[in-house]
Amino acid sequence: MKPVFFLFLLLPMQLFAQNNKAQFSHKILEVSGDLNKDQLADKVVVTQDTIQESAPFRLQLFLAKPGGTDQLFVTTTKLIGPQYPNGRSGFTSGSSLADISIKNNVLIVSFDLIRGTFTYKFRLQNDNFELIGYNEAQVNGGQIYYIDFNLSTGTKIEKTGNIGSDKIISNTKRKVLIRPLPKIQDLIPFENDDAIR
Repeated sequence: MKPVFFLFLLLPMQLFAQNNKAQFSHKILEVSGDLNKDQLADKVVVTQDTIQESAPFRLQLFLAKPGGTDQLFVTTTKLIGPQYPNGRSGFTSGSSLADISIKNNVLIVSFDLIRGTFTYKFRLQNDNFELIGYNEAQVNGGQIYYIDFNLSTGTKIEKTGNIGSDKIISNTKRKVLIRPLPKIQDLIPFENDDAIR
């Protein structure tokens, strides 16, 4: 009798565990382009788990191999925040994925904010996709705030201006070296990018 009772206790826990597994089955977008300078079309795929309460996103980078096969190189669920950080009954996140592109072997991931945009640029180097560039533009109280940060050189430019005017209120250029460069799988927007912003 005890083994049968024990089996009935395990069955609900097993079903619960299966239902809680992330199932990123809804494809949001797929982009192709050469990321590692081998003249083959690599792939970036963004999927979403529409079953989980927070509706998280997953970004995967596949490097093309000769013969037409793709090899998964890196996966992250951190770079694109979940659609509902506090569950479906809460608010949506303050940022949303706007676009992903590949230009000159650089992966460009752009986000929309309620009053602005920000963009991350990654390059495959040192066996990782490392952050080499960051741009941000935000509107706040009638002013535009802009950041252009080349992490490869350490050059960070910050500008502030009034909306509807070409006049620049402040314009600073400084050196900010971040080493090692952040990796795509470790970056969480607005949480661990204080040095960038």
